Amino acid sequence: MAPRSRLQLARKLAERHVPEDVAEMVLDRFAEVQLIDDAEFARMWVRSRAQTKKLAKGALRRELTEKGIDLEAAEEALSQLSDEDEESAARELVQRKLRSGVDLSDRAEWDKYTRRLASMLARKGYAPSLAFRIVGEVLAEAGTLE
Repeated sequence: MAPRSRLQLARKLAERHVPEDVAEMVLDRFAEVQLIDDAEFARMWVRSRAQTKKLAKGALRRELTEKGIDLEAAEEALSQLSDEDEESAARELVQRKLRSGVDLSDRAEWDKYTRRLASMLARKGYAPSLAFRIVGEVLAEAGTLE
């Protein structure tokens, strides 16, 4: 079983019809003996999702909120990612999605390809300004239309 936040465990106990007061006692005991630690969970979640899914801080913040991680713990966990890490991950994603043999000499094709790549980054939580800048840089580096 993967690590879970306190809220996730509380929801699971509620699904199994565990009385709320009993669930709270169990969760308090788990926290006391360090079987659950939302701050550590958040740090692990950010490291894992940033590395495997290349998610931006915005998407990670949203995921942590959905898992019941408080804002302070979420921000502390997100602080492990620098702006350079985020930019590097975005660049890697775009480079991975570049298709060889695509003719981008036509401005309409260039624009369509740029929008598709920037949209992919937006779905991963990257800011539009960063997404379009990275896509433009990567396409320029690839030696395509300027």
